[in-house]
Amino acid sequence: MTELPAPPAQTPARPYFSSGPCAKPPGWAPEKLATESLGRSHRSKIGKARLQLCIDLMRELLRLPDTHRIGIVPGSDTGAFEMAMWTMLGARPVTTLAWESFGEGWVTDAVKQLKIDPVVLRADYGQLPDLAAVDWSHDVLFTWNGTTSGVRVPDADWIPADREGLSFADATSAVFAYPIDWAKVDVATFSWQKVLGGEGGHGVLILGPRAVERLESYTPAWPLPKIFRLVSKGKLTEGIFKGETINTPSMLAVEDCIAALEWAKTVGGADGLIARSNANAAALDKIVAERDWLGHLAEDEDTRSRTSVCLTVAGADEAFIKAMAGALEKAGAAYDVAGYRDAPPGLRIWCGATVDVADIEALGPWLDWAYATTKASN
Repeated sequence: MTELPAPPAQTPARPYFSSGPCAKPPGWAPEKLATESLGRSHRSKIGKARLQLCIDLMRELLRLPDTHRIGIVPGSDTGAFEMAMWTMLGARPVTTLAWESFGEGWVTDAVKQLKIDPVVLRADYGQLPDLAAVDWSHDVLFTWNGTTSGVRVPDADWIPADREGLSFADATSAVFAYPIDWAKVDVATFSWQKVLGGEGGHGVLILGPRAVERLESYTPAWPLPKIFRLVSKGKLTEGIFKGETINTPSMLAVEDCIAALEWAKTVGGADGLIARSNANAAALDKIVAERDWLGHLAEDEDTRSRTSVCLTVAGADEAFIKAMAGALEKAGAAYDVAGYRDAPPGLRIWCGATVDVADIEALGPWLDWAYATTKASN
C-alpha cells in the first residue's frame, strides 16, 4: 500500500482562489461596510449619492477619461455585455473572437438570438486567434482576458485608432488588473466580483463617445427588453450613468464595492492593483516552473492571464481534477480551484489583486500534497 504524504504544516491564511466571486479584499469584514444607505430607496438622495460615489471612485481608479461614461447595470458582466450587443449590433458587419467559453457564448447569441451572421475567429483553449486578421470595418467583440482559458490579449495595440467599427471588450477579469488604453475601447464591461472581490449580480457598462453616437443614431431591428434600453427619444438616458439605475440595485452590494474601491486606493490605486496581480502571477509561475507535472494551459507568456491562471496537470482527467480540488477544499488549503467545466481538465488559480502573494506561495506545497494523494488513491 502506497504511503500517503503528510499535509504541509502551513496553510494559506486565506485559501480563496475562486475565479468568481473572488477573494474579498484583505482585512474585509461586514461590519466595516457603511450602512446608512441600507433599507433606503436607491432613488433617495443618499441612495443616488452612494451610487454616484461608486461610479466616481471607479472613474478615478481607472483613470477613465471624461469622454467615457460608466453605468451600473443588472446581470453582472453578462448582463452588461448582452445590453451592449442588443442595443448596438446590426448597424454594420460583426466579427467575434472566441478562444474560451464566454467568447463562444457571444457567438451563440449573435447567431441564434440576434440572427446576424458574424465572422468568427476561433482558437483552441490556451491559444489566441490571429489578431492581425481582424477586419476593423466590422464591429468587433472579444474578451480581454479569457477567464476560463487563461488567455488574454497582450494590449490594445492591435486595435487601430482609425477603426470604422466599434470595439466591444468583455473585460470582466481584466479591468483593474491590466493597463487599458481607453481610447481604443468603445464598449467595455466588467463585474465587481472579479478583481475587486465584490459581490455578484451587478455589471458595469463603460461607453466611449463612438458607442454613444451609435446608440443615438441607430435603432435595432429587434425589440429590446426594458433592462436593455439605454436610449429615450433618440438620446442616451444620461441618468443611468449618474447613479439612476435601470432596476433596483442591492445597496449592500454597492456599499461592498465602495469599500473595495476605497481599499484599492490604500494599496496604490490602479497601479497598486496591477502590481499585486503581477506579483501573485509571478509567484504561481515559480511554483509551476519547479514542478514537471504542472504546466500552463496558455503557453505564450505574453498572452497568459495574470488573473485567472489555468494550469495543466500531467495525466489528469476530469475525475482526477475533481478529486484533487476536493482534497484541497477538505483540507482548507484552497477553495474552488478546479478548471471551468468547458475547459480541458486542469486547475484554475485566481491571482487577482485581492489575493495575497504569501497565500499563493503557501499553496505550492499543498498542490504537491493533493497531487500525490490523488495519484496514490487512483
